[in-house]
Amino acid sequence: MDPLTRAEAAHRLLEAYASGKPVAPLSETYEDITLQDAYAIQLLQVEALQARGRTVRGHKVGLTNARVQAQLGVDQPDYGHLLDDFFYLEHAPIPPGRFIAPKIEPEIAFVLRSPLRGPGVTVAQALDAVDYVLPALEIVDSRIEDWRIGIIDTIADNASSGAVVLGSTPTHIGDIDLRLTGCTLHQNGRLVATGAGGAVLGSPLNSLVWLADTVGALGVTLEPGHVILPGAATPMVTVGAGDTVTARFAGMGSVTAVFGKEGS
Repeated sequence: MDPLTRAEAAHRLLEAYASGKPVAPLSETYEDITLQDAYAIQLLQVEALQARGRTVRGHKVGLTNARVQAQLGVDQPDYGHLLDDFFYLEHAPIPPGRFIAPKIEPEIAFVLRSPLRGPGVTVAQALDAVDYVLPALEIVDSRIEDWRIGIIDTIADNASSGAVVLGSTPTHIGDIDLRLTGCTLHQNGRLVATGAGGAVLGSPLNSLVWLADTVGALGVTLEPGHVILPGAATPMVTVGAGDTVTARFAGMGSVTAVFGKEGS
């Protein structure tokens, strides 16, 4: 794709954010679109939002769970940016009108103490860079019609990012085994999914290394204080107005997201 076509695609997705009206899959609209194009389109949107005063507060890794990959028909991870207005307080009403077709998934969030930059990051370096972990719920959303996405579409759409709710109980990373940390997901009091940290590329820490190496090759450093979402411990669950969703992680506590009523 040439720069003008990339800019056109980025504009279409930004318009979808603003209007709440999804667009056709980019992979169908632009026959020659590549992974490189998709990441460039994502970055054009992030740069446009930063120009409007928004700030990058972290990154997310998506499609790390084999069951989520199967849900969406993709076979590799991707990453996106977490902006400042993505973050909602636990138990505070989240306006459902902000989203087009929201789904939710539980994650073990990393909060960084020191910078981390690849390529060539080791597990030891990643461990040393983490200040603590938190239980988290990521609300994913798609500006693509009916979630008809492939890897190209979700990358261009900022890895289908929507919002984040962080729990309030920090845990030192050395106090738990991230691989074996079990998770239960309850929606309106009903158990809807179970999983464990090992569903995320074998360990959420592997996801952090993958992200640092991938963005590091592009000249990007993961910064102190940034939140990193490594991927879902369970499959995604559809959510909507009036829902209350709680994720409980063994040894880490819980996190609850509350969605406002219709029209809020």
